[in-house]
Amino acid sequence: MTPSLARLAVATVLSVTAALSAAAQDYPSKPIRIIVPVAPGGITDIAARAAGDYIARKSGQPVVIENRTGAGGNIGSEAVARSAPDGYTLGVIATTQIVINPFVFKKMPYDPLTELMPVAPIGEAPQFLVTNAKIPVTTLSEFIAYARKESGKLNYVSLGPGSTVHLGGVQFARLAKVDMQPVQYRGAAPGITDLVAGNVHLISVGIAPVKSLVEGGLLRVLAAGTPKRVSYLPDIPTAAEAGLPGYEVTTWFALFAPAGTPRPIVEWLNAAVRDMNADPAAARRLTDVNIDPMSMTVDEFRALVKADAARWERIVLDAGLTPQ
Repeated sequence: MTPSLARLAVATVLSVTAALSAAAQDYPSKPIRIIVPVAPGGITDIAARAAGDYIARKSGQPVVIENRTGAGGNIGSEAVARSAPDGYTLGVIATTQIVINPFVFKKMPYDPLTELMPVAPIGEAPQFLVTNAKIPVTTLSEFIAYARKESGKLNYVSLGPGSTVHLGGVQFARLAKVDMQPVQYRGAAPGITDLVAGNVHLISVGIAPVKSLVEGGLLRVLAAGTPKRVSYLPDIPTAAEAGLPGYEVTTWFALFAPAGTPRPIVEWLNAAVRDMNADPAAARRLTDVNIDPMSMTVDEFRALVKADAARWERIVLDAGLTPQ
């Protein structure tokens, strides 16, 4: 590169940086778009709409939610990564798309760990180990003993290789040292129906789709895949308390921005989400659907994403999955 071209390149970078810095000072000054890589109505979508409404109220700017589905969430997440890093196109994306997909897809269209910037966690939904209430057990330890006695005869619900429901089942079987096989379903609803019917024997799943069945006595919650008990089910022990240390399966839902988004914009958005979760009325939109609000700084959340990527990579390897 000639000296003149080098000077031009440096000048271009400096001018772009200066423009972004100036824009960050006035942020936000126009409508914001939040892309959700899954269908409307799901728990990720609910988290996105709660955050979007609060950001709109705080900023005075409209926030538009756009659901862009497909390829296990990769299509919508890639759209965020490919957007201008100016804070006006964001994504609310879950654990699966960020720290699991890179290890279960043979060919990713982008790298979520380098091309997306962690901004703020909105909330998390732990998975619970749930069984049919007719199985003659009342605790997780009893279920493990029962599964060992009936070795090779029991199975668990899977929503396909790489899904958190599948990996939760794999992780349970590995840690409990039991021989159980996955049964694949197109969605949680048919799997839960078969669990109630006794055709499958265990599911690792968020509490929302099974709550009414548990309250009706058809299903039994054995343990929570969390490091501490959850506030809305305080009588349910953690897996560690119930005799299975190491079993922790939690899905978070979080705000991400394209890599290169100016730090002042990222900090503004992070503060907005933390303010939302500190506001009892706003946070209730999450807790009403069994999402535990999360509050972390930008750097704390970035560290969590990095640690979770390493943890889920190990889980995927332990599951023996071949990237597809």
